Parts: sequence; structure tokens; C-alpha cells
Amino acid sequence: MPISSNFNLRILSRCLAAVVLSLTLSLSCTAATGRYGVDLSGRPIGVLGGPQTKVVVLVFAASDCPISNRYVPEVARLTQQFSAQPVRIWWVYPNAEDTAPVVAQHNRDFSIRESAESRTLLDPEQHLVAWAHATVTPEAAVFVVDGASLREVYHGRIDDRYISLGQQRPEPQHHDLEEAITAALAGKPVSPPGGPAVGCSIVFLQK
Repeated sequence: MPISSNFNLRILSRCLAAVVLSLTLSLSCTAATGRYGVDLSGRPIGVLGGPQTKVVVLVFAASDCPISNRYVPEVARLTQQFSAQPVRIWWVYPNAEDTAPVVAQHNRDFSIRESAESRTLLDPEQHLVAWAHATVTPEAAVFVVDGASLREVYHGRIDDRYISLGQQRPEPQHHDLEEAITAALAGKPVSPPGGPAVGCSIVFLQK
């Protein structure tokens, strides 16, 4: 093999090694800084899904939002329904007023329990809000685990119980989030929500 070819191979090998090292450091720093927020103990969260997780669900909530609080039983039902499936559901609190003590008390008041299938995180810098395009509470986002990344396949309402603020049905007719999770697990196309999410506006950070 010509000398120039050996030289080029050595350069290419060093470049690839540098890229791998850079990616490794980047991933490590991401986990360390907790780009997904923090848990109720203040620990940074760098991973949203476990080794076997196929679908990650974010449910944006607010402790002082009546509509959000009325959906606690429905999210608990979905958590139980998909407990045997590779699904992880996160309660995400993006408002600054929802500090760790406030959310911890809220979880006790509404019997929201941490488990392998359902966890709570604070999004103080609203990275997840921007990532999931969330605007109100409650609102949900569904992501499919695609290798080392997450791909959003749904964001919007949980169901159609609320037609508008102050107007609701006795029972929902369409369970949008449940259908989205089911389709994502089956590897099928996920239908968009049948209408807008109704709830309390997220208090966005001043920039």
C-alpha cells in the first residue's frame, strides 16, 4: 500500500477516535447536567427511559391547575394499563412555582406515587416544554426510543373530556393519549390529537 494511503488511514483513524471521545464526553456532560430536569431530591435526570423502554410519555402538569388535577386518575389508569409494557410515564412540572416541596406535597395529596413505570420531574429551565412543544397543563407528549435518541410521535390532549374552558363532557369519547401509546408500541403511525389541549397556560420563563 502506498505511503500516502497509510498516512491517510492513520489520520482517519485518529479523527474517528476523536469523534468517539467527543461524543462520549458530550453524553456524559448531558447526563451530569440533567438536561431533562431534576427529580424531587434535586438530582439531575439525564435519561428518561430504562434499558428496555420503547415509549416515553411526558405529562405536563401544574399543582394549582384544577383541570390538570382532574386528570390524575386518568394518568394513573394509563400507568396501570401499560405497566406490563416497555412504557415509562413522567409527570413534568414546568412552572417556577412548583418547587420540589410543593410538588412532593401535591403528590401526597393526590396519591401520585413514584414507581418504575411512573416518575416525577421538575423542568425549571423548561427544556422539556420546548422539546415537546407543550403550552398548557395538562398536555402530553409521546416519544419512541430510537437507538440513543427519542423521537416525538405525538403531543397534545390526553382525551376529549374538555371541550373548552368551563365546558366538559361527563365522559371522554376519544382517548387520544391511550391510542397514541398503543400505536407507538405497535410501531404503527400515530394519529394527531382530534382537538386542542384544554387547560392552564404554562407560565413561560422570561427571556
